[in-house]
Amino acid sequence: MGPETPQIVLGVSAGIAAYKACELLRRLTESGHRVRVIPTPDALRFVGEPTWAALSGQPVTTDVWTGVDQVPHVRLGQTADLVVVAPATADLLARASAGRADDLLTATLLTARCPVLYAPAMHTEMWEHPATQANVALLRERGAIVLDPARGRLTGADSGAGRLPEPAGIFSAVVRLLARGAAGLGPDLAGRRVVISAGGTREELDPVRFLGNWSSGRQGYAFAETAAARGAKVTVVAANVSLPDPAGARVVRVTSARQLHEAMTAEAPGADALVMAAAVADFRPATRAEAKIKKDATADGVPAPIELVRNPDILAALSARRAPGQIVVGFAAETELDLAGSRAKLARKGCDLLVVNRVGNGLAFGTPDNEAVVLGADGSHTEIPRAAKEVLADQVWDLVLARLG
Repeated sequence: MGPETPQIVLGVSAGIAAYKACELLRRLTESGHRVRVIPTPDALRFVGEPTWAALSGQPVTTDVWTGVDQVPHVRLGQTADLVVVAPATADLLARASAGRADDLLTATLLTARCPVLYAPAMHTEMWEHPATQANVALLRERGAIVLDPARGRLTGADSGAGRLPEPAGIFSAVVRLLARGAAGLGPDLAGRRVVISAGGTREELDPVRFLGNWSSGRQGYAFAETAAARGAKVTVVAANVSLPDPAGARVVRVTSARQLHEAMTAEAPGADALVMAAAVADFRPATRAEAKIKKDATADGVPAPIELVRNPDILAALSARRAPGQIVVGFAAETELDLAGSRAKLARKGCDLLVVNRVGNGLAFGTPDNEAVVLGADGSHTEIPRAAKEVLADQVWDLVLARLG
């Protein structure tokens, strides 16, 4: 590893989710990052020092007295490009917000001048307690990124909010933070709430068939991942997406266009920005057959024509009802680009920004990259060349941020 290798401190506090940090560590080291693991003393009750040392290739200490001649409690924070704490327990968040320095990890947090990311994990009651929420708010106010925990199975039979986000999602947030840190950019969406639709709607013909599209939800999830890494509070309305939940995002699952409409309408109040990245079916069957439509249902074996009716125009409805200062971003998926037609669509929908991209024949749907032209209601025209979908999302967030009050 050369001198340009990113230096990451991985803090691990004493929670059962510590075992998941092993997977995060593996992803970080295998992608070329140099990682120093700093567990809290009690974290070693869950995963031992030899495991961390073997996976990181670095010495592992918990106190400020080991290697004191190198002043580790100062040097580790000073030289890090990023500090990640996963899992971050309620106790760790409390000590970090209070500025405690009673072990090597909290001392390192005090000396770090790089981005700091906390991935909380704890029981629901602990996460929702006013003390924890106050500590999280204070850390965010100071510039730290504190992901919201996922919902799911906790210790024992309990289930709810407080589950550590999946290592793959935390890793994605780390990559985005490192990129922004290298550019000298901070959590510029801190304090903002954003709602993003993702995926593709499905309109049922019968219990086994539907009208749908090829959207995978990757672009919408890229918007969620980048927004969370920039400090926003993120809600995703996901239509038939099979990807892992974005770290730090709350996910609402829907199937049809009407369900997506209801969910976006319910989530829109109080949001600073709405991003309609989902591919929504324009039409749905007028009726849904209660049983599977048989090919021999008619005498000649030719199925009856399927009558279609129009679905609600979700983007236009959100634009018409948006609160003062709320920014609405729409998507226009086109097989052939027609910017004049897209300008007319932008005006018809009433949104602030329209992201126009080509789809089909291996483009956009299901791919890791994308390219687009972003048209603004103010007459602006921004071309985004082909790049990772996270890069495109970041550039659109820059355009949104410039328009937010």
